[in-house]
Amino acid sequence: MNPGDRVRVERADVTNEGVLMPSSTAEHLVIKLDGGYNVGVDREAASVDVLESDVHVVDDEPDPEAGDVSEITFDDDLPTISLISTGGTIASTVDYRTGAVTARFDAEDVLRAVPDLAGRANYRGRVVANILSENMDPSIWQDLAHAVHEEIAAGADGVVVMHGTDTMQYSAAALSFILETPVPIVLTGSQRSADRPSSDNVMNAVCAVEAAKSDCAEVLVCMHADESDDACALHRGTRVRKNHTSRRDAFETVGAKPLGEIDYETATEDGSDGAVADEAITLRREYASRGETLDIEPDLAADVELATFAPGMDPAAWEYLEDAAGVVVAGTGLGHVHTDLIPRIEALVDDGTPVVMTSQCLEGRVCDRVYDTGRDLLDAGVIEGGDMLLETAMVKLMWAVANADDVAGTMRTSLAGELTAESRPWR
Repeated sequence: MNPGDRVRVERADVTNEGVLMPSSTAEHLVIKLDGGYNVGVDREAASVDVLESDVHVVDDEPDPEAGDVSEITFDDDLPTISLISTGGTIASTVDYRTGAVTARFDAEDVLRAVPDLAGRANYRGRVVANILSENMDPSIWQDLAHAVHEEIAAGADGVVVMHGTDTMQYSAAALSFILETPVPIVLTGSQRSADRPSSDNVMNAVCAVEAAKSDCAEVLVCMHADESDDACALHRGTRVRKNHTSRRDAFETVGAKPLGEIDYETATEDGSDGAVADEAITLRREYASRGETLDIEPDLAADVELATFAPGMDPAAWEYLEDAAGVVVAGTGLGHVHTDLIPRIEALVDDGTPVVMTSQCLEGRVCDRVYDTGRDLLDAGVIEGGDMLLETAMVKLMWAVANADDVAGTMRTSLAGELTAESRPWR
């Protein structure tokens, strides 16, 4: 028996039937019941009958020259979608030693865990990392970008990145600046792990694959549009933010509407034969469409810092910024900090460190021309961040310091939809 088999397990007069899942220990069997819950059973004390073998045919000898890759049997009539796993809740299981959720699935396991993906595409799977997203860092963004670039160069018609939700917005921004893509790159995850009946992993994964088959050749985040199971929203990678700790619709496009959405029922009905479920996808805003250009500029200045201002803070708290390659300041309102901090910012700028001002507010844009403090900050050399999200601004500054001759001009220029059209800073 193998993970993915449908089995009947009997132990102590209790019978469970479901799909055999990968287990975190050799001593336990993990069974996903039809109701959605997972149960762990002592392997030695149980008798097991295989009712149906795994429906997924997997090549057990991946090509080492292509990285950590495994391939599902190909159908020439289907598009090819690369599934890239970085870990996170969507690629997690329960560790039955501790009861905690741990990132341990590879791309094959995702296919076994989400049978609804079968028949929608040919899948190439590779593992870039197997971490919870709080452990993400710029070096892994670079590894991920190289992996995405290689998959597209090898002929992938779209890419789906399985990612933890907590730092997905950072990774989406990094891919947006590092890569110029001719095909969709779709990040997705789940707020609730696959062992829970309320898990959002199946719907998010299915909708992400459908988005990866679409004409929208941008970096997107595909997650629940609301608390129901009706649709997934498609967010631009540089304008998206996780705004709730646990709701399934935690992700929102800030300062605009999402690029579009995918109707789950229609996608389920129309996309399972491999065709692009056009009727399921609604794109409401202007977007980059499929093209020919594939390019990568992966250099990042990892030592860019995000400094958050708070009332009453000691200016000495920012001494650590002296060795930074760049600084993004999360200021208040229109982009302000205490007057006592302005000389420290001026000293950074004089030493050649670019300092970008953003706002702790989610809506609106920085404007340091309204109040005296803002004018003093401009005189000190601060670069206004417009209405960039502070997380996006941090990632963009990493990229700009490493790649741009004119960092200030680059930060003021919208490269991947991170800056919206100019508007008044007040209503």
